[in-house]
Amino acid sequence: MTRLIFLGPPGSGKGTQAQILAEKLNIPHISTGEILRQAMKEQTPLGIKAQSYVNSGDLVPDQLVQELVKERIGQTDAQSGWILDGFPRKVTQAVFLEKLLVEINQGDERVINLDAPDDVVVARLLDRGRKDDTEEVIRHRLDVYRAQTAPLIHYYRDRQKLVTVNGDQPQEQVTKQLQTIITS
Repeated sequence: MTRLIFLGPPGSGKGTQAQILAEKLNIPHISTGEILRQAMKEQTPLGIKAQSYVNSGDLVPDQLVQELVKERIGQTDAQSGWILDGFPRKVTQAVFLEKLLVEINQGDERVINLDAPDDVVVARLLDRGRKDDTEEVIRHRLDVYRAQTAPLIHYYRDRQKLVTVNGDQPQEQVTKQLQTIITS
């Protein structure tokens, strides 16, 4: 059973690789961003709560994101495995997830850190052409990511669950490397 957590800065290729692997392995790619957008679109009780934070430009609180993840991991299609993308973002969320997985007998997750140099991810994100993606905004997001996620990398490394993959190589190479890691 494959249970993967993808870490990595914005633009490192997490979403793309998670999607490719999820299709190959026939397991869900669980993106917290997607879960939030879907919950808000469907106006679920959690989605309505999240919408108020998003509308005011605030981050959705941990408790709410954790509830959404718990709900999603509990769904039928996730029983045979999953790939988490965008969660956990900090150690408190990792501790929550670890307890949840033990509680629902879904432990034994592996953590993939897709790493790429700042200049590479800045160029990739600028190429996407989103209007809110200026170099200044992107570099700020990278600083926030590194500040919040660096402790998470140590957290999983200390538990011997972390594998780092170089995200600064052709997409096919990264996919091949990830498949090797999963089957080993």
